[in-house]
Amino acid sequence: MTTDYGRNAVCLTTRNRVAIFLHEGIRGEHGKTGLTFLRYAEASIVAVIDQQCAGESLQELTGISRTAPIVPSLAEALPYQPEVLLIGIAPSGGALPEAWWQEVTEAISAGLSVVNGLHKPISPMIESLTGKSLQEGQWIWDIRREPEGLGIAAGKARSLSCQRILTVGTDMSVGKMSTSLELHRAGQRRGINSKFLATGQGGLMITGEGVPLDAVRVDFAAGAVEQAVMRLAGDRSLLLIEGQGSFLHPGSTATLPLMRGSQPTGLILVHRAGQQHIRTFPQVAIPPLPEVIQLYEAVASVGGAFGQVQVKAIALNTLHSEAPQQAIDQVQQQTGLPCTDVVRFGAESLLDAVMSD
Repeated sequence: MTTDYGRNAVCLTTRNRVAIFLHEGIRGEHGKTGLTFLRYAEASIVAVIDQQCAGESLQELTGISRTAPIVPSLAEALPYQPEVLLIGIAPSGGALPEAWWQEVTEAISAGLSVVNGLHKPISPMIESLTGKSLQEGQWIWDIRREPEGLGIAAGKARSLSCQRILTVGTDMSVGKMSTSLELHRAGQRRGINSKFLATGQGGLMITGEGVPLDAVRVDFAAGAVEQAVMRLAGDRSLLLIEGQGSFLHPGSTATLPLMRGSQPTGLILVHRAGQQHIRTFPQVAIPPLPEVIQLYEAVASVGGAFGQVQVKAIALNTLHSEAPQQAIDQVQQQTGLPCTDVVRFGAESLLDAVMSD
C-alpha cells in the first residue's frame, strides 16, 4: 500500500471486494464520491451501506449498472465478505457523526482496510480507535495528504507536446470529474493514447494516482499540479485534467492552480442545465455562458502570455432536465460550441472538438 500518488500507484481493481460507506449519500447531497466510484471504478463492489435506502434497488435509485445490495449498517455488510471499506460520503466540513465513526471503527476492528477521503486522517488514530494495531495485510489509505517534494510551479507543462484539457465549471459538483473520465473512456475506445489526471479524492480512489489538490498548501498547489502533469503525461497524446471548484464560487480557490500547473491547451466548460445561481449561494448569479467562457479564456491565456487557450466545448449536466436534448440544443446555439451530456449521450462529440487542432 502506498500514499505517494503515482510512483507506486494504488488502484482498487476487480481483485478487491469493496463495501462503500454511503449513509444518506444516495438520495442526499454528500454522496458524490461514492456514486462516482460506483459508476467508474473497476473494483468488485459487494455492498453499499446506506440506512436511508436499505433494501432498495441500487440501479433504480442511481441509474448506475451495479447490482450490489444496499444494507443499513456495517454489520449487515460483513456477510458479503468485503476486504475494503471505502468512505464514499463527504458531509459538510468533512466530519462524520459519532455513530458513523463507530461503524468505521468496527470495520477496522474486523480486519477491513479503509479508503478514507475525509479531511481527517484515520492512520494516526488507529490504536486510540480500536485499541490495537492493524493486522498483517491491512492498510489505511488517507487520501488527503500533501505529496512530498513540492515546489513552486514554473510553467514546465508548456514544454509537453500532448493536448492538455482541463474541465472548468460554473459551480462546484456539476460534473467536471465525470466529464474528464468520459472523455478518457472515449479516447481509449478510439485508440487515442489518453490519460486521466485525478485531482480530488473521488478520482484518486478510482485511478490510484494524481494529486489531492485540497490537501496542498496554497503556495505549492500549482507546483503540485505541475509535478503530477509532468510525471503522468509521458508519451501521451491527450491528458485530461480533472477540474475542481469554479471561478464563480465565492469559496473556491482550486481552479487557478490547476490552470497554472497544467498549462492547458484547451478547456471544457461544465454546466448544470437550467442553473442560474451558485447552488449554495443563491445571491451569486451565474452570468450568461458566453461571458463565463470569456472569463475562463482570459484567465487561462493571461493576455496571451501563455498562448491562446480556448473553451473547446460545453459539457451539460442534464440529470434533472425534463428535456435534455432541448437544453443541449439551446446551449449549443447560445455559445456556438459543441455541447452534450457526456454521461447520458457519451463524449464522442466533445472528443472531436478536443482533438480537432
